[in-house]
Amino acid sequence: MLSLKPLPLSHNPSFLHSLTPFTPPPFPRTQTLKPSKHASPPSAIQSALQWNRKPELAGETPRVVVITSGKGGVGKTTTTANIGISLARLGFSVVAVDCDVGLRNLDLLLGLENRVNYTLVEVLNGDCRLDQALVRDKRWSNFELLCISKPRSKLPLGFGGKALVWLVDSLKQRPEGCPQFILIDCPAGIDAGFITAITPANEAVLVTTPDITSLRDADRVTGLLECDGIRDIKMIVNRVRTDMIKGEDMMSVLDVQEMLGLALLGAIPEDLEVIRSTNRGYPLVLNKPPTLAGLAFEQAAWRLVEQDSMQAVLVEEEPKRRGLFSFFGG
Repeated sequence: MLSLKPLPLSHNPSFLHSLTPFTPPPFPRTQTLKPSKHASPPSAIQSALQWNRKPELAGETPRVVVITSGKGGVGKTTTTANIGISLARLGFSVVAVDCDVGLRNLDLLLGLENRVNYTLVEVLNGDCRLDQALVRDKRWSNFELLCISKPRSKLPLGFGGKALVWLVDSLKQRPEGCPQFILIDCPAGIDAGFITAITPANEAVLVTTPDITSLRDADRVTGLLECDGIRDIKMIVNRVRTDMIKGEDMMSVLDVQEMLGLALLGAIPEDLEVIRSTNRGYPLVLNKPPTLAGLAFEQAAWRLVEQDSMQAVLVEEEPKRRGLFSFFGG
């Protein structure tokens, strides 16, 4: 049987000098892995990171957008207020113009009714300067409001589309810099106020609801916008109720898009918080926590910046499977 004995140091001291200490091999240098040029991130990551960046402004500035519908009460002023504040929150300079003569409401929705001292009519009459008539929002300094006239007042006979064209040219040349967006809140109807509001615009957002009366007026307004030379027309379908769509009591967003043939900028669901925010003079997109309608307005503003649109799809639900005890209510 073999036995191990320790080696005495005195027998062979030169043997210890021949031993060399153990040194571990050097670690390999760290290398940075570079992705291939042909590799692309998954679509899930792209969709998750899309809203973490600032949208890229498309088109020439200022972009003059008229928000119209033809029919009253569909949400033009609410859309103007929420999209305007959303654009300001994204970092863009915005001037919102309330073109509803004698029936202005945009200042109420923004909570600025007590700060409107001068209007565009007084600017044209030489009673004040343009910067005095512009009301700057205290929450977002890059958002300004301009009203055409005071409540219960009439426009002079010489007031027309040329006055708004002069306004856009003056905003381009002001020392503070040209705004990136000019949103025009168009009055209801297709009379002289409508013609005045659409004259300086090069884009249009058509607000409608999924009912036949709004769709008839929206189709008529679309033809008038195209006759005026406005080709970039997108629509927002407001006050959508999914429960009525499932019960086939309301037209779906896809049906509205197929009837009008316009690019879809957004679909706004019915939300009771709209009434509360209107009465408080607090835009819906500033609510915390955000509501579904507020998020829909923010996404519509995002698409407006990048001149993008969305596509409505039809989702069919599978019929529920009936079990063995379904006859007994199980």
